[in-house]
Amino acid sequence: MSHVPIHQTDDAAAIDLAVEAVRDAVRLPAGSRIVAAMSGGVDSTVTAALLTRAGFDVVGVTLQLYDHGAAISRKGACCAGQDIHDARTAAETIGIPHYVLDYESRFRDQVIEEFADAYLRGETPIPCVRCNQTVKFRDLLDVARDLGAAAMATGHYVRRVEGNAGPELRRAVDPAKDQSYFLFATTADQLDYLRFPLGGLSKPQVRAVAAGLGLTAADKPDSQDICFVPEGKYHTVIDRLRPQGALAGDVVHLDGRVLGRHEGVTRYTIGQRRGLNIGGGDPMFVVRIDAAARQVIVGPRDALLTTALTLKEVSWIGEGDLAAACAAGRPVLARVRSTREPVAGHLTLVDGEIGVALDLFEEGVAPGQACALYDRDSPDRVLGGGFIASAVRGGASLP
Repeated sequence: MSHVPIHQTDDAAAIDLAVEAVRDAVRLPAGSRIVAAMSGGVDSTVTAALLTRAGFDVVGVTLQLYDHGAAISRKGACCAGQDIHDARTAAETIGIPHYVLDYESRFRDQVIEEFADAYLRGETPIPCVRCNQTVKFRDLLDVARDLGAAAMATGHYVRRVEGNAGPELRRAVDPAKDQSYFLFATTADQLDYLRFPLGGLSKPQVRAVAAGLGLTAADKPDSQDICFVPEGKYHTVIDRLRPQGALAGDVVHLDGRVLGRHEGVTRYTIGQRRGLNIGGGDPMFVVRIDAAARQVIVGPRDALLTTALTLKEVSWIGEGDLAAACAAGRPVLARVRSTREPVAGHLTLVDGEIGVALDLFEEGVAPGQACALYDRDSPDRVLGGGFIASAVRGGASLP
């Protein structure tokens, strides 16, 4: 039985419903040990509390990822300073053991350094994907197994559903909070071990449960931006780690004309319009970044239209062999940004590289971004995805 108090009858009924949803999501015998990843936010705190109330043997684990307290006053951060304190306090309130693991060096090597290198290559990285792919869903899973846990649970808004061929990754029931885009790299083995207790709940439900349980995280703001980037100013981190990215260069039109100068390729992303310093005239957008030549290439908005893309570091949790699916032109839904809905397309091979040909134009597709793939026949099911290696622009076609 949980140590968390319930204050009102209405709260108790809502919590009972949430507990049943958690049991249905976890599908393990009562008393099974589950490691709950606790970031200090409301989602992971409620995850640990509901698992405990559902009768599981819960162990909370928090990762110290950066800063050693420098972010203690930042609102909406995670995995540092105040958030670690909040996670520890929540664990005490819930009545579960809690451990803090110093993963700062791993996080720096596998996420922050890669983030800086990607920008230096002219890419637009997604560090949250890389963090889930490495530190959280690889390294932390090993810790959970070492602790004798039957599963590891996180507060992500996605669902794990038992399918005919094993567990499937599906979008959350709350479309406004769905995080499946950021988890495309989850492998079949990881999915077999992971649990996502909040995938069947809405964010308002989660906050209501937190309030009903008397958890101080109930009113805590959601994490914003990139956790290790202060105030969303990513170039301050990159300038410190890769100062060569701030070297000036030319802003060049697609037709070869030099239109102006820039203050470093790391300050620009595909699709950017503001801050180009090229004067008046027709609106221009960043359509390509040639990092080696220190050039930012601009053009009209039409030049951003993308008909196809190629992928690298591809993960596949759909049925059968990925190469065969590409050769057969398997229909998919492709999501190239977390804020956009997936668009129809089909898998293909381009010079031996895995690619996606799109049925309709997409705009502003950038190398380094993630492309999550969903099942055309079952649109909430994640099939995998990859990082965008290249984009085909302006009406060119792929097989």
